[in-house]
Amino acid sequence: MAGPKDLDPSSSPRALLGAELRHARERQSLSQGQLGQRLFVSGSFIGQLEAGTRRMQPEIARMLDEVLGTEGFFQRNCGAAAKSKYQYPAHFAEVTETEAQATAIREYAPLLIPGLLQTPAYARAVNHAYDPTAPEETIDEWVEGRMERTRMLDHPTKPLLWAVLDEAALRRETGGRAVMAEALRHIASLARRSRAIVQVLPLSAGAHSAMQGALRLMDFEDAPPLVYFEGVRHGRLEDDPATVAQLRLTFDLLVATALSQDKSLALIVALAQDYAHEEHP
Repeated sequence: MAGPKDLDPSSSPRALLGAELRHARERQSLSQGQLGQRLFVSGSFIGQLEAGTRRMQPEIARMLDEVLGTEGFFQRNCGAAAKSKYQYPAHFAEVTETEAQATAIREYAPLLIPGLLQTPAYARAVNHAYDPTAPEETIDEWVEGRMERTRMLDHPTKPLLWAVLDEAALRRETGGRAVMAEALRHIASLARRSRAIVQVLPLSAGAHSAMQGALRLMDFEDAPPLVYFEGVRHGRLEDDPATVAQLRLTFDLLVATALSQDKSLALIVALAQDYAHEEHP
């Protein structure tokens, strides 16, 4: 019997790779859980690979070829499925691909405006702070990649984006007062157009459920949910159901503690006006 053909990188390579994985697994009469056990990963991870929501790493591809007898097919093709025109840090590259497949994204941002809500000027200031010695052309590429991610919000309804922003992130002057005024007006515009649910966690809230850091929950139409943790120059995706459920509760508690949408919008608009007024007295 002829083996699977190599994938065409121009035709949704991750989806095609996932479909081939499902066919190869079913030919071996293995469930997702059984295949996961042989690879020392969860069954939900296999499901996410098959749905195209997770990037197939070279070591996983090698193990799949061994277990499924696919004669190097997955090793040859996992590189094509991972290609991107933008150079993201290794820990974040998979996240950018995964969020594009999400039906809902829920995010808590304690220190900065999250990428999907950023303006070009704010993104430029953040990237300059990340790497002050980077050449301007590199900064340009990073900003372009971030703005490309935000274009998913051009769709009138998908995905659902629900962001809880710490008041500290809105008061941290990033790029200057004019940049902050523009950034907050942009967030207010997205909220008014019902393109994002935005709540502010006020400083007056005191201790809260996510004091240890940022988190992002992602739901998908045909794959289990994921949570993304991020720290300084590192991050990881987690698919363990118990961990995802615990972090979903954490986010729900944040929502309950944060200001209402109307009060959050009023605070964002007031801060934007303050930044603009102090920039142009």
